[in-house]
Amino acid sequence: MAVEICVKAATGAPDILGDCPFCHRVLMTLEKKNVPYKTHLINLDAKPQWFSEVNPEGKVPIIKFDDKWIADSDVIVGIIEEKYPNPPLTPPPEVSSVGSKILPCFVKFLKSKDPTDGSEQALLDELKALDEHLKNKGPYVNGENICAVDLSLAPKLYHLDVALGHFKSWAIPESLTHVHNYKKLLLSRESFQKTKAAEKYMIAGWEPKVTW
Repeated sequence: MAVEICVKAATGAPDILGDCPFCHRVLMTLEKKNVPYKTHLINLDAKPQWFSEVNPEGKVPIIKFDDKWIADSDVIVGIIEEKYPNPPLTPPPEVSSVGSKILPCFVKFLKSKDPTDGSEQALLDELKALDEHLKNKGPYVNGENICAVDLSLAPKLYHLDVALGHFKSWAIPESLTHVHNYKKLLLSRESFQKTKAAEKYMIAGWEPKVTW
């Protein structure tokens, strides 16, 4: 029986998968574990009544387990791991927070209008730290085998690439070779390709958040 999951619909195209990195992470996890699922595309600008009733906070993703809708991608991924333990994706504690600051640093830099506010350097510092970690531990965060941290970072690095490239003509420095190789590894995976939003919908999703 397929698991039901609510994910973001594309901005301006409610019948197409949208650009939420947290939804993408959960979909990648389901794909990696070969769990059958059925998606409900939720137009966040015009949420269906049934969705608002089962999920008053209105956030995505939410997933249905045992007739109960569960929110929060961290919680969801943990439950998926419990219910479907193979292949195991739980990272060891020492790598569980690798790259965890990349998303907030990226968003701050993306929205920044002040080139002297340090937001670009903060993002670069996080990317350099990831590069150093991958240099010593790669090719994935926990070595040879992909884990939940990688499935969380893949959508975030995709968002970073597309949004900063479009809105700021900015790219990850070529000198961070381990990050670039890591990104290629992740973005070429079937689980990523099957569940990614198209670039134009990524840009449409970020447009209202980026004010100039």
